[in-house]
Amino acid sequence: MVEKVCHILRNDLMSRLSVVLMFVVCCGVAALARPQDKMLNRPYADQKPLHLGFSVGMHMQDLKFTHNGLMTEDGETWFAEVPSYSPGFCVNVLGDWRLHKHFNLRFSPGMYFGNKVVKMLDTTKGGEAQQNVKTAYVVAPLDLKISGERYLNSRPYVTLGVMGSLDVSKKRSDYLQFNALDAYLTIGMGCDFYLPFFKLNPEIKFCFGLTDILKHDRPDLVDDPQKLKMTESLTKVKSNMIVLTFYFE
Repeated sequence: MVEKVCHILRNDLMSRLSVVLMFVVCCGVAALARPQDKMLNRPYADQKPLHLGFSVGMHMQDLKFTHNGLMTEDGETWFAEVPSYSPGFCVNVLGDWRLHKHFNLRFSPGMYFGNKVVKMLDTTKGGEAQQNVKTAYVVAPLDLKISGERYLNSRPYVTLGVMGSLDVSKKRSDYLQFNALDAYLTIGMGCDFYLPFFKLNPEIKFCFGLTDILKHDRPDLVDDPQKLKMTESLTKVKSNMIVLTFYFE
């Protein structure tokens, strides 16, 4: 129970820190644009039916484990968690299609490079193990962007969408293996800043995995029960991500 509470508090803290970081970035960009507030930059940028761009950013990966409380023949009960976040890098291209004054459909395929360290603990005997999970995701996010009214050279927005991902990193036999394909439900928020030569959009997005990515069938571990017991102790595993992105349009 204590571990679950700590895990919830850690996720809540990271969410709050991400929002604070987003706010600081937006305030910094707004401060840079302030001298030009009296003159509208790129006044017709949002009237184009289709425009392109790209983005760079960082993301943090997490895993949500559902344990079944299995006790092995040796009397061991194993639990797994990702105790800390490791920032990764992401880059995307962007296609934005104007549907309405306040609605845009955005498609932004790209690559997410990152890793996460899974720590496993035997709560009965105190045994420990860990695994570094490196990932290289090819992602295909599709978002509905809902924008507010433009105020001078800024315009806030929120996004709702889905994202498919394919992990193309090399797999190896280890305690846990994960499926290459996954799907996410995403929700984000950001702000358009209209600069003289382009539009800058800082955005924070929360991605919630929809599928069980754990490989339960592990014929490669039939002769290695010490590793197989980790998989047998889990009912399902879902992936979550926090993504901080800077779009240039």
